[in-house]
Amino acid sequence: MNNTTFINPSEVLTQFFGYSAFRGNQQAIIDSVLNKKDTIVLMPTGGGKSVCYQVPAMMYEGLTLVISPLISLMKDQVDALNANGIPAAFLNSSQSQSEQRFISSQIESGKIKLLYIAPERLYRGDYPLIDFLKTVNLSLVAIDEAHCVSQWGHDFRPEYLKIGELRKSFPQIPFIALTATADKLTRKDIADKLGLKSYQWFISSFDRSNITYRVTAKRDAMGKLLEFLDFHKKDSGVIYCLSRKNVEETAAELQARGLSALPYHAGLPREEREKNQELFIKDEVKIMVATIAFGMGIDKSNVRFVVHMNMPQNIEGYYQETGRAGRDGLPSDALLFYSAQDAITLGRMLDQAENQQFVDVMQDKLEKMKAFCQTRVCRRKYLLNYFGENHSGDCGNCDICFQKGKRQDMTIPAQMLLSAIVRLKENYGIGHVLLVLRGSKSSKLTEEHQALSVYGIGKDRPEAFWKNLCDKLIQEGYLAEAGTQFPTLKLTEFAWQKLKSKEKILLPMEESLSEVSNKPQAHHEGLLDELKALRFAIAQKSGVPPYVVFADNALLEMATYLPMDEPSFLTISGVGHVKAQSYGDDFMKVIKAYTAEHKLTPQRKIQTSRVKPARSSASESITLKLFKEGRNIFQIANERGMTPQTVEEHLVNMVKKKQVEAEAFLSKDDVLNIRLAYRRQDSHFLKPLKEHFGERYSYFQLKVALAEER
Repeated sequence: MNNTTFINPSEVLTQFFGYSAFRGNQQAIIDSVLNKKDTIVLMPTGGGKSVCYQVPAMMYEGLTLVISPLISLMKDQVDALNANGIPAAFLNSSQSQSEQRFISSQIESGKIKLLYIAPERLYRGDYPLIDFLKTVNLSLVAIDEAHCVSQWGHDFRPEYLKIGELRKSFPQIPFIALTATADKLTRKDIADKLGLKSYQWFISSFDRSNITYRVTAKRDAMGKLLEFLDFHKKDSGVIYCLSRKNVEETAAELQARGLSALPYHAGLPREEREKNQELFIKDEVKIMVATIAFGMGIDKSNVRFVVHMNMPQNIEGYYQETGRAGRDGLPSDALLFYSAQDAITLGRMLDQAENQQFVDVMQDKLEKMKAFCQTRVCRRKYLLNYFGENHSGDCGNCDICFQKGKRQDMTIPAQMLLSAIVRLKENYGIGHVLLVLRGSKSSKLTEEHQALSVYGIGKDRPEAFWKNLCDKLIQEGYLAEAGTQFPTLKLTEFAWQKLKSKEKILLPMEESLSEVSNKPQAHHEGLLDELKALRFAIAQKSGVPPYVVFADNALLEMATYLPMDEPSFLTISGVGHVKAQSYGDDFMKVIKAYTAEHKLTPQRKIQTSRVKPARSSASESITLKLFKEGRNIFQIANERGMTPQTVEEHLVNMVKKKQVEAEAFLSKDDVLNIRLAYRRQDSHFLKPLKEHFGERYSYFQLKVALAEER
């Protein structure tokens, strides 16, 4: 390509980002951009969206313009790029005129490869940026958080609509739009409103396999939250609340208990908001308690947990907010506290909107969010199905899956609790019900209630047991809460059916967080702490967030493989040549000292070559070898100790890379038939196609036929 600085995208990835191979469909997306096609990318948070335009930016001679919604996100990304040796800058209202003039001169002289701006910068003010852009060598435009252009998205921003005008001004330049979450309506809006031409869609799996999803009843939420935070003592996390008041109260409660927490909401002075955010980004504060206004501008890779103290309005918002955890791919937790009252409150807020079509769409989204909280099937399966992605089998990494096979016969205590509720004519909440059930002498109880047959029958069990049992009965659909300010408990039709049939009531046991944790333990914890301390000191001195120096997964690999020379240090994920030169000696010095003190032996990290990164992963290469030797999918899976689905994914990738022909699994007529049906349908997902063909083709066969088209 005669207008590029680098010839090979893999060369850019290795030298500047420190990775030996692209993930998922990053390579195909980059190829689309380099072929000057408009491209739309739907990829989960942490999936590597930014690489899809940052790598092409280093290959094009001119400037890449990145449109991003929040100033703080721009600064973090620019800091990270500069730390990797990539010349990047941002322009926004926080800079002085002299700073902005200097950056403009750097752009004019070709010294800046990526420029980050907010969309309103394009056309607003005395000197709209659009006029300046027409005078420079603009090669690529990237639109981050592209769902903001759609009124059907969960974060519509009117200023994004102006980007369509930008497209008209630069008809020959490729545009790439990226988002982590968008339903069918939003996806169509993105293409239409941005004015993209002959665009190519790339849709990655929505599965964030490193995130553990949990939903629990909101009762005693603070007690449950404190238990949860005790498990995450050293970790960074975000706690979302519905109102500013809840944010202030929750942050104050955590601070009173000695936890490192700060509030963030639109009602705080701008200086305080920015200061709190900076302290969180730099790991000087561990917990940010916030409204949903917080997080979209955060590029912090080592957030280990996200908590929702209230149910979000829709699954798109929930998915994006929980996706802020574990962006580095390490195990992370998402915890949601649910109550029926939240659904009622959110519904009333929606009813205040004037556009009835908007209200109807959002009410439907709210109902689906409520169903997610109440579901008894694998939560990951529910999420993926919502986005039109098939997920066969359970994930084994959510609260529903943890509880399977761990159900106890709770018939007798459940009957006691249900009976007490009925005897009280379903007019009271759990507090009053427990006063009766446990035989309280409280003056709140009337003589009539003290004379009930259920009075005192549950006194041999603690209050916490009964509250937990009540939560489980709500979760399993036996009980429902009615009312607003003081919700009362009522038996559902399902509960009456169970009682009449005299079936046993089997309820899931509470799982221990420590039992279900899948945190890696192969590393040396003491060394990891020392490396984090060094990283923090370097970050403080450099004025950047710690993850800009090295991400958590890089430190984990260092604390596992113990690299003590430059070649082995360069094998660590996320360590490029610039970072190795800048920080390598300091980190290897700590590793050498710890290794000598504890008499440890370095481990060799096996990976693909740094000089010529392989287009296939090492694992896929083994699958390819076995397939060419004549093994079928099940034989390969059995021989390699992996699931058939993983082998199928390998084979689909090989078809996409033309290492295997689609006709190895389908006739030419079948391939053509599937492709024609796919082009005719108004969707980029496979589910409608599978419903169209029924059992004629498997999902694997559909993916094979469409490997080169999706």
